[in-house]
Amino acid sequence: MTDSFAASFGVNKANWDDRAPLHASSPDYNFADFAADPAYLSAVVRFDRPRLGDIAGLRAVHLQCHLGTDTVSLSRLGARVSGLDFSGAALTEARRLAEAAGADVDYHEANVYDAVSVLGAESFDLVYTGIGALCWLPSVARWAEVVAGLLRPGGRLFIREAHPMLQTLDETVDPALPRYPYFEQAEPLVFDEPGTYVEVDGELTHTVTHEWNHSLGEIVTALLAAGLTLTGLTEHDSVPWNAIPGQMVHDEAVDEWRLKDTPQRLAASYTLQAVK
Repeated sequence: MTDSFAASFGVNKANWDDRAPLHASSPDYNFADFAADPAYLSAVVRFDRPRLGDIAGLRAVHLQCHLGTDTVSLSRLGARVSGLDFSGAALTEARRLAEAAGADVDYHEANVYDAVSVLGAESFDLVYTGIGALCWLPSVARWAEVVAGLLRPGGRLFIREAHPMLQTLDETVDPALPRYPYFEQAEPLVFDEPGTYVEVDGELTHTVTHEWNHSLGEIVTALLAAGLTLTGLTEHDSVPWNAIPGQMVHDEAVDEWRLKDTPQRLAASYTLQAVK
């Protein structure tokens, strides 16, 4: 890892360490529902359950797992799951959630680029990555190599992610317009924002983040170059959070947000699958 990337990861880790306890106490992360209902699943996993299929008995890893709501959900669907994240504060909350939910999940604190050395090569049948992960990584090609390294032959990658088209938009103008790069850039986008994407009771101390966008073509090409075969790619007009405040409406049926004016204009998220 270059010194500049290491500095960026340090900046982001401080931000996510701040966010973790605030997110865990937010009603938007539904910790109480996981504890009260042994069948409860995260909205992200529920949305993609038809595409996810039967994962019972699979050895799975959830990369960049944050608080582990999706991780616990995968466990509840029968997978034997590990979670990995670079924020120790997030993993403290993830372990607390897993205990309250009665889920058998093992968590590991590490940078996602170090996942193979931490978890072991070709150890998993399923690599899962959820919403809001890839934008924190400077190189999507390096991430794809990690995915390939973790998967056993025949193993599967499953990713639900914010669409890079959405990531280009400046949500502070109405209508939202492209402002940020669609394609991966060497230098990060630097943001200084006091809040976060869910309702929280408290403020961040470390407000600066470093982020990168990756085009859909770059993501697919990186996976192909790492030796994976693309088996599914579905683009959606919705996303699990209010990404453009004031311009999106909530669909309660699927617990997703989409543009209130002609939502077909925007690819807001996607689901991608590939096999090794």
